[in-house]
Amino acid sequence: MLLLSFLFLPTAVNAAEEGPEIPDYPVDRVADNIYVIHGPVTRPNEKNQGFMNNPGFVLTSKGVVIIDPGGTVQAGEMVLRAVRTITDKPVIAVFDTHVHGDHWLGNQAIRNAYPDVPIYAHPNFIAEVAAGVGDKWVQIMLDASKKQSRGTKVVNADHALNPGDKIILGDTSFDIYNYGVAHTDTDIMIAINGNTALFTGDNLINGRLGNTLEGNIKGLIETDEKVIEAVHPKVIIPGHGSSGGLAMFNYSIDFFRILYKTVGQLYQEDMSDYEMKPKVIKALAKYRNWEDFDLLLGKTISQAYLEIEAVSF
Repeated sequence: MLLLSFLFLPTAVNAAEEGPEIPDYPVDRVADNIYVIHGPVTRPNEKNQGFMNNPGFVLTSKGVVIIDPGGTVQAGEMVLRAVRTITDKPVIAVFDTHVHGDHWLGNQAIRNAYPDVPIYAHPNFIAEVAAGVGDKWVQIMLDASKKQSRGTKVVNADHALNPGDKIILGDTSFDIYNYGVAHTDTDIMIAINGNTALFTGDNLINGRLGNTLEGNIKGLIETDEKVIEAVHPKVIIPGHGSSGGLAMFNYSIDFFRILYKTVGQLYQEDMSDYEMKPKVIKALAKYRNWEDFDLLLGKTISQAYLEIEAVSF
């Protein structure tokens, strides 16, 4: 894929054409100078107005760095209001963890307020958004929120990041990790000041079953295990759900460990993917209350089955 970097500047939208404001959500301090707005774990819908991820922001000596500013312009505006409850420093950078628009369409609000702010993302992210993925996500969020996200425009990242990159902003370091295709082929994970905190994006999700169809389940498991071994983070911020430490990490990634192991064992017994579903459900009983468990489990089993089948040839 040819990697092109384009900046889609938002067009002026009359206030009457914009969707309603998103109510302010609580701001949780998860570490010194690191804050997270833990969004709902439900899918984007009319009630949550398209807001359902975990935007974070980091206070540096130079200004504020925002990570995943939300899935609509209204979410991004809410994040900016949250920042203002903590500091009056300017926003100096944005990081987008992957290409799914529920995490980054809030870029528009940040760029509206800070026209020169650099936005960082994986090179594949920049290329895929330039090729039209962002426009598709604008429509997804518009439909899901019953048009409450209207006014949202695509603002692509304009600074490409690669595994091993270290960005120093003031007194704070941002180390970039990627071990190949995991949740998607556009993922970055961000470690703050060594092991102070780790933003995983949707490589780790707590309390809901994420859609892995654009990624690789085995790659997801291996990626999470490698980054934990490399960073040893004191606090882990997943793409969705409550933040926590190693116990939260193991509980969340164990879903995929158990699923992949169970599907592999049943594959060796010559069971088809649809035949093994009841046994996989039993193995994953402690996750039955996860959001989208029933909706996505069948597709996730089929994906694991196909991955295992491909390796066996």
